[in-house]
Amino acid sequence: MINILVVEDDSKLRQLFCTVLSKHGYHVLCAEDGEAALALLDKEVIDLIISDIMMPRLDGYELTKTLREADMNLPILMVTAKESYNDKERGFLVGTDDYMVKPINVNEMLLRVKALLRRAKIVHDRQIVCGDTTLYYDTLTVISQGESIVLPQKEFYLLYKLLSYPNKIFTKQQLMDEIWGMESESDEHTIVVHINRLRERFKNCSDFEINTVRGLGYKAVRHI
Repeated sequence: MINILVVEDDSKLRQLFCTVLSKHGYHVLCAEDGEAALALLDKEVIDLIISDIMMPRLDGYELTKTLREADMNLPILMVTAKESYNDKERGFLVGTDDYMVKPINVNEMLLRVKALLRRAKIVHDRQIVCGDTTLYYDTLTVISQGESIVLPQKEFYLLYKLLSYPNKIFTKQQLMDEIWGMESESDEHTIVVHINRLRERFKNCSDFEINTVRGLGYKAVRHI
């Protein structure tokens, strides 16, 4: 069972989060501030943290910073009433993975929790399973329909990126910057060529497809 730690000094909100998460099959532990959270983390294996920012003794910023400095890479979702750009920037700089502003829609919170847990598993396992297709990051290998294919590096990274975030639209420039590097002299036509190659390679694969979103970029759609 997945263990989620809710760190929130508002007892009513803490109870609401714990109740909602428990009803959706998560094992939930609760702490009223950052110090109590650290004490729990010494005793329990936690898969994800949902943390308020403004708390007594040790706030959400300091809690996140402490965990990252200790090389604890579990996903952290900050929930807070602080909605300015500077507040969000500070949260991401200390190492949070996602950010929600109060009042919280618990259904949206559940969606974000699922997405963070899925991404954390991808990073930990260094592989993606999509139906009968599996991507192995360390060997640039895709096994699909019983066939093993070692892709050229850039093709593999492109496919891995898209399938890591199904239905998320990436612009050509975003993909160029991340996979080819911001200093690359390649132009956006390179992305088009690589996307077309991937489509041709996996044209008979029913597990996913790469869609063009006109005027925006590309997204991967899973059919499972």
